[in-house]
Amino acid sequence: MRRLVTTYLSAALLLTGCGMDTTSDPLQVTDTLTAATPATSPPTTTPPAGTVHPAPPVQLTAYDRDTHTLALATSRTLLLIDTTTGAQRSIDLPSPPAALRAEAGRALAALPDSNQITRIDLRTATTQTTPVTGGPVDALDLDPHRTAVALRNPASVTILTDGTPTATTTGLKGPAQLLTAGGHLHILDRLTTAITPINPTTGDKGAGLRAGEGATNATTDRYGRILTIDTRGQEYLAFSAGPLIMKQRYPVPGAPYAIAYDPTRNLAWVTLTATNELVGYDIAGGEPTETHRLPTISQPNSIAVDPDTGTLYIASANGAGYQVVKP
Repeated sequence: MRRLVTTYLSAALLLTGCGMDTTSDPLQVTDTLTAATPATSPPTTTPPAGTVHPAPPVQLTAYDRDTHTLALATSRTLLLIDTTTGAQRSIDLPSPPAALRAEAGRALAALPDSNQITRIDLRTATTQTTPVTGGPVDALDLDPHRTAVALRNPASVTILTDGTPTATTTGLKGPAQLLTAGGHLHILDRLTTAITPINPTTGDKGAGLRAGEGATNATTDRYGRILTIDTRGQEYLAFSAGPLIMKQRYPVPGAPYAIAYDPTRNLAWVTLTATNELVGYDIAGGEPTETHRLPTISQPNSIAVDPDTGTLYIASANGAGYQVVKP
């Protein structure tokens, strides 16, 4: 009970601080900002659960339920795997992607070194590129005409309407991941380890909240919450949107890094890079409840889930392959 009370008081204090009139950034606690990174995994000592398939080192993983396609980003190659037949196709990209999404038969990749975002038709394996200056590190389609893009330089978020910038958000440090929850757009900043709401029409920032000591990855759930991994602080955090309030905070030892959400079973799956494990939490209640703990391949830096079957796809960043688990 003491931990939960502390959580809500901390969230309230942060919200109050964000509303103060100050020339400094209330979310920046040091002049030297360093993004958290996954732990270097030890050698595996327990056989991984499920089935392991060979693959080069994988940086990003995404799954599309419409085409049953698993997309694996391996440096400048995007590997597309039909999970029903096992057939594979590959697409060469001009540079490594920093972010990868898959939905409704398409994948969307942000390529900062090429100053572009690329859409991939997962049925035909054809691509369509949109130039975006500033080194896009993430992109998210808001509707058929608008796309939010997080930029590396300058650190900002721009809204493209039919490919043309119409709004810009500045004053960020390390924008890394865009999320929509409860009908609201948010940005996860890995340098300030904070989540901040953004008005996609005007580009204005709302009151942000710190997300632990070193937030790295986040996703959303069917309750309109933002589920966040604090790798440095070794915690799972959940925030409601509109207004942004911390709702859950739970310890996750083992250097948690990647997260995926199964909306059918209300499970949040988190990879532990320090122990080569995958842990599943039931998050439907007021506090997460651990329901699964499975051994993984080494360096499990990315994960995706099939919401229809519950099948999990965990990929290794050091060349140990990708793992298919049906819990």
